[in-house]
Amino acid sequence: MDLTRRDWIAGAAATTLATALPARAQNAPVAASAADAAAEATLSRIAEAMLVDSPESASGLGIDTGARAALKARLGDRSAAGQHAVADHLRAHLATLKAIEPAKVSAATRTDIDVVRTAFETALDGFALPYGDVAVGGWRNTPYVVIQNVGAYLDVPRSLDSDHSIATKADADAYLARLESYATQLDGETVRVRTASARGVVPPDFLLDKTLKQMTQSLAGEPAGWDVVTSLTRRTRDIPGDWSNQAAAIARDKVKPALERQLAAMQDDRKKATSDAGMWARPDGDAWYRWGLRASTTTNMTPDEVHAMGRDELARLQSQMDVILQGLGYSKGSVGARMTALGKDPRFIFPEGDAGRAQIMELVQNRLRDIRARMPRAFNTLAPGNVEVRRIPPVEEAGAPGAYGGAGSIDGKVPGKMWINLRTTGIWTRYSLPTLVYHEAIPGHVWQGEYSFRLPLIRSLLQFNAFSEGWALYAEQLGDELGAYEGDPVGRLGYLQSIAFRACRMVVDTGLHAKRWTRQQAIDWFASTNGSSVDEVTGEVDRYCSWPGQACGYKVGHSEINRLRDRAKTALGGRYDFKAFNDAVVQGGGVPMTVLGRNVDAFIAARRG
Repeated sequence: MDLTRRDWIAGAAATTLATALPARAQNAPVAASAADAAAEATLSRIAEAMLVDSPESASGLGIDTGARAALKARLGDRSAAGQHAVADHLRAHLATLKAIEPAKVSAATRTDIDVVRTAFETALDGFALPYGDVAVGGWRNTPYVVIQNVGAYLDVPRSLDSDHSIATKADADAYLARLESYATQLDGETVRVRTASARGVVPPDFLLDKTLKQMTQSLAGEPAGWDVVTSLTRRTRDIPGDWSNQAAAIARDKVKPALERQLAAMQDDRKKATSDAGMWARPDGDAWYRWGLRASTTTNMTPDEVHAMGRDELARLQSQMDVILQGLGYSKGSVGARMTALGKDPRFIFPEGDAGRAQIMELVQNRLRDIRARMPRAFNTLAPGNVEVRRIPPVEEAGAPGAYGGAGSIDGKVPGKMWINLRTTGIWTRYSLPTLVYHEAIPGHVWQGEYSFRLPLIRSLLQFNAFSEGWALYAEQLGDELGAYEGDPVGRLGYLQSIAFRACRMVVDTGLHAKRWTRQQAIDWFASTNGSSVDEVTGEVDRYCSWPGQACGYKVGHSEINRLRDRAKTALGGRYDFKAFNDAVVQGGGVPMTVLGRNVDAFIAARRG
């Protein structure tokens, strides 16, 4: 498995790795020391233990086969006991890692250990909080176990359809086993929802309204027609067995009652809910938000510091937008007001309905083809860029973000996905979509995720929000630097507005959770300041209410990558190489910001010779 990951790109491109990624690649040809081998073996054992705790991860990476085949019939334990068990496992893993002497292992192995320790320590700080859901090595931390964009009622149907491959009878049997586990997951969550509610932790009413609508939609119709049933039916036509009726019986007798019990718990919460949007209104909310902000940025920045940085970045970006707008004849009013006017120009909007959705998908595919052809100018070593564009399922659209993306399976059999929200075409303009493609797909999330596959397995299981989202914004910047907007000033405005959008997020997120902004105040400020549609920013603001701090990681990470690039340029002068720097950052894998700085220092040292 390790050899496959390391050799996933063949040919002459491999010769560039020594200068691109000194921390790992320069050590690769050298026989590993006994200490390195022992440490990496420990990390491998920890990775396997993580897969047992989260079997869905094995399916997402396409490694639920062979010795791991039993994982394919299981789902993670979402009950309180299950969460306590995960925390206990993390504490044991940390004790094992702390026993490794850093001086005895290579720089590459030290990086792997630093990454894992940081992820586990941050997660354990989250588990120590009295409520909420912690994403171990992930970004979806939330004070609410179930809400409009969090919960098994959303995750499991999507995962079963997108990640659970079916080629044999054993795969179909495993699907049925997971369908039964789905009901258990729901009940485990429901108990945690009621426990949190008893502590006074109740989500805002507007989030519960969306959640109740989506959950009711999930329960609509006969279970035999639910997606979790039809997905199995569709993919087992050539596999003998009564799969449809078996799945329908589980959905009717187990999943439906569990969903109804969860719906009842959410309805009870709705009776107690207020419209207070931020964490300041929840018990121990200030402490929860400080942790959420730290987990999302991998910094110790305070809410006030993040808020101020967002306003400063916004002013810098809008000064660039102002020049372009003036050149287009938009000279009166604030930048936000002028961008609002631009967004209403018939030349840049899509027709509503399926005709507009088809035009959006066509534009996305065109931009994917274009940016893929530009990648050899930005990287010495190319990723496959194996990506499929799909609409977010309609049952999720009301509570989902505008788009999201990620890499597929390690073996490439399951492509990466760029999911796009098409609940209304009014979310998008023609000038906002190109930079979205670069963020979510190439050279953003899908592209970056594929590089992690050549690292030890545990590095594919752990992500850092500030790095992954910072890289995705840097990917948008690469689109601009590679000439994607040459002769297209409106397209470049879309790119700048997208980056400014992330600066606005820092202001809004901290405003909601630390400065007691109301939901409406946040929506009004966001829409008027950035010139985004009210429909778009309403979904965004609601997302920040359920994922406190997550939205701040984007611009923090992006700014840090650029700061490090400037440092490399200054230090190297004529020896600086654009493509080698990009390789060094992306091939180092997802890391905390402190580790990224050390990776860039190693890149500088290697280029200097």
